[in-house]
Amino acid sequence: MTMKKEDFVPLEPGKVKLYSCGPTVYNYFHIGNARPLIMFDVLRRYFEYRGYEVTYVQNFTDIDDRMIKRAQEDGTTVSAIAERFIQEYYVDARGLGIRPATAHPRATDHIPQIIQLIEKLLDKGLAYESNGDVYYRVKAFPQYGHLCGQNLEELESSGRTLMDAEDQKEDPWDFALWKAQKPGEPAWESPWGMGRPGWHIECSAMSTTYLGDHFDIHCGGKDLLFPHHENEIAQTSGATGRPYVNYWMHNGFLNIDNEKMSKSMGNFFTVRDIGKEYDLEVVRIFMISAHYRSPINFSWELMEQAKSSLERLYIARDHLAFLLDSAVERPPSEMESAFITQCDRALERFREAMDDDMNTADALGAIFELVREIHKLPQGEGNRRAIAYGQQILLELTGVLGLLMKRMGDVTPEVQALADQRAEARKNKDWKRSDQLRDAIKALGYILEDTPGGQKVRKGVS
Repeated sequence: MTMKKEDFVPLEPGKVKLYSCGPTVYNYFHIGNARPLIMFDVLRRYFEYRGYEVTYVQNFTDIDDRMIKRAQEDGTTVSAIAERFIQEYYVDARGLGIRPATAHPRATDHIPQIIQLIEKLLDKGLAYESNGDVYYRVKAFPQYGHLCGQNLEELESSGRTLMDAEDQKEDPWDFALWKAQKPGEPAWESPWGMGRPGWHIECSAMSTTYLGDHFDIHCGGKDLLFPHHENEIAQTSGATGRPYVNYWMHNGFLNIDNEKMSKSMGNFFTVRDIGKEYDLEVVRIFMISAHYRSPINFSWELMEQAKSSLERLYIARDHLAFLLDSAVERPPSEMESAFITQCDRALERFREAMDDDMNTADALGAIFELVREIHKLPQGEGNRRAIAYGQQILLELTGVLGLLMKRMGDVTPEVQALADQRAEARKNKDWKRSDQLRDAIKALGYILEDTPGGQKVRKGVS
């Protein structure tokens, strides 16, 4: 609300109640949707890392105009469309490293709570019924516009509007809480006749059901700030007479090659589309590489850079595991003692960055500084404590960001056999055979490195 950074003080010590607007499940979610899903997954992980007990709620909008249209086009039901794309959501979310929320409520499972909330607004004169529809009376809520920093007069003069004027409304600014049933649409019983909820009231009902009338943090894309989140505040605070949310976090817009993403421009990509070209962990590190509030530009060139960055992290992880195999118990050298200090500094810099409005870009920078130091470690009989500590810190920090989640030692027996044959060929100085085996290993998606400590094989990042 203040449009500036604020110290986080939880309503209940040691606990965080967090709500994030989830997808409308009428299709696979697109690359723009992926940004808030990833960034607020990181937020949840970081709070847990710092010792908070987090209740994280992310909803599914499973009834709206787009879902009805998709069901009609496919000759099926809205509930069947919802069920299909909720399951597809989980497939792509797993690929992106997004952990399931504490609760994933569906709007259609909360019709009684929605009706109850609307009844409270009617009782307070903040809503009215008109021919089976129910509308929120915007001008009866004086605080309207505080989240976006404009009052109604300023919003009207800027040409912004909530919805086209309709005959049954008292005012063009009023928005639907309940919509009377139209022919062929799914509907539920209500005091105002058969109908379905408006979009905004769904999030108010679901968030308060799981987190209470007043909770800590509400997240979502910047595109939801107005009118969706503005309307949520009006509905919830209007009904309860209490503050709704203490802190709002909105991620910046995502463009495609510096253009707004749209189907008409031919630059619309679902996460499923991108997964055909890249491992989805590449998408995750790409998103984390920018501050969540900043705009971000997606391009295939930038995805290649993200892929290279992820590759560097896996190389460092596997290099430490390789060094640990030959490490010994002995006093650390001067270089190794300095490395332990650098690990502590990386940890400190990472936490400073994340504490500063979740600056994942600088947090990632701290990790890559550590990576540079890892590659300076001497090979062969290194100090076990130094190497193990470096491994611990690298995995700790990347784990908070949800990176390096693939198992170590994922070399298949087939690839290992080829690597063993190559090692034998090199021993016999059969360089032609050695090169052939290297190419065969590469064709299977693995990378082979010759180091002073021996031959290393690892899975490449796709």
